[in-house]
Amino acid sequence: MDKDSIPVLVLFGPTASGKTHILLELFKSLHFQAEVVSADSMQVYRGMDIGTAKPSIEERACLPHHLIDIRDPSQQFNTGDFVRLASEACLEITSRGKLPVVSGGTGFYLKNFILGLSEAPPSDMEIRDILKLELAEKGAAALMQELSACDPVSAGRIHINDEYRLLRALEVYRSCGQPLSSFEVNERKESSNFRFNIIGLSRPREELYQRINLRCAQMFEQGLAAEVRSLFEAGFTPDDPGLRAIGYREFFVEDPEAAGKWRLSDDVDGVQVLIAQNSRRYAKRQITFFAGIPGVKWVECSGNEIEIANIIKEDLSQRHKGTKNTEGSLYL
Repeated sequence: MDKDSIPVLVLFGPTASGKTHILLELFKSLHFQAEVVSADSMQVYRGMDIGTAKPSIEERACLPHHLIDIRDPSQQFNTGDFVRLASEACLEITSRGKLPVVSGGTGFYLKNFILGLSEAPPSDMEIRDILKLELAEKGAAALMQELSACDPVSAGRIHINDEYRLLRALEVYRSCGQPLSSFEVNERKESSNFRFNIIGLSRPREELYQRINLRCAQMFEQGLAAEVRSLFEAGFTPDDPGLRAIGYREFFVEDPEAAGKWRLSDDVDGVQVLIAQNSRRYAKRQITFFAGIPGVKWVECSGNEIEIANIIKEDLSQRHKGTKNTEGSLYL
């Protein structure tokens, strides 16, 4: 297939909107095969299964997934890594005669994959080290206040607990005097060979929040606390990129008897409440960010996964009627 005509389905939605199950139902009913490229910034980490709601081994056997379990929790994984690896995965999937489907909830990954990477300045480790010292001395609230003054757009996108992105935004401003948000994307680069069909999942806010609460409760029933303890015993803490994620960070409290050290909270019920609360807040930020992605076909998810998959199937069929791949199956 000519590179300039490579079709890619992009399906995204906020946390707990049902993306995985909808895709499983969708491709169970269609005549062509697909493989998923995960656009989830935390599913890349090994050992973090329950808290990131990774597709199960059985689900991945039915619908192969890429960019899952490719990093240890101590390793960084950024937008540039995602765009590069996702582009490579889409080309590989297409070479096997299958449809690449990029799906997840990390809006920054998705937007940069669709539009191309920005030309923000490279990291300046001297400035980064200074910022780390300031973070330890002043706290995240003081740095967030500074960011709000110099780059309110980035401040609105970054959670106060997301230390990596907070420091990166301040690092960019201090290194060049321009806000990180000013480095807008004007054209596609890595993804310029792809033809996107972009579908966004939307659920009523109260229904979404109920699903988040239910998922959180299910994660604890599945053994989330034991998963976090296993990671902690393996030496991982919120100082590592992986365990800064919602669903993990909430388990940790600073050890009052050892400065700079961590211990696990004894208040498991309180941790569950906090994770559900932070997840709902994250979903709200996701929805706001998704609104800035152009060319989206929004699907209202008011039914079950089978009904929603049928709606998407019908939409794809209508928009691409008569377009076939080399094997004669419906293609995007």
